[in-house]
Amino acid sequence: MALTDPYGQNVPYSTMTDQANAQTLGQGLVENIVPRTVMRFPSANVRGATILKPVAGMLSWLQDVRKLEVYDGTGWSTVTAGTSAWKTITPAADIYTHNGNSQGTFQYRLVNLFGELGLMFRGGLNVSYPTPNGVLPGGGRLNQAVLPVEARPASLRTVVVPCSDVNSTRITLKLDITKDGILNLVGTDSNSKPPWVGFNGVFTSL
Repeated sequence: MALTDPYGQNVPYSTMTDQANAQTLGQGLVENIVPRTVMRFPSANVRGATILKPVAGMLSWLQDVRKLEVYDGTGWSTVTAGTSAWKTITPAADIYTHNGNSQGTFQYRLVNLFGELGLMFRGGLNVSYPTPNGVLPGGGRLNQAVLPVEARPASLRTVVVPCSDVNSTRITLKLDITKDGILNLVGTDSNSKPPWVGFNGVFTSL
């Protein structure tokens, strides 16, 4: 009669008194051990078509989005998301230049917080105003290239970003992050034309 492992994982193994059958032995080990390893899938769609009845504690790596996820009994939750390298954002217009207020290059990266992917920013931008009314071109769009699909929120995200109080009646502006991957700076006008905007520590969920 088959016994199970001493670690409480219910992986069976044959004994010397069991009828000899190499295929049954190998198949039993594979089918019981693989679901307890980190399974690799090209995408979540392939995983869903393969694992029809996931079990709490299962781990999987999604190659297309580079995410490690765990099934918590109700859904797949992110454990980590690949290498969170900082990526530089190329400004959309020449009125923006990096290192505003000596805060460094304007960048973003994906991070994992409480099992959910988020977007983190750092750095600063210098801002010059082409018109006296303080209206920014392109609706205040900051990024020349849209954020990649994996870094776009499911719906509009609005966060507060600090700005200079010089030439401005306010010390914060608004950053809109659209589901299309566009970053829009909002809040400048004829009375609020801060020469720099900062992004250090700015974070939003996706």
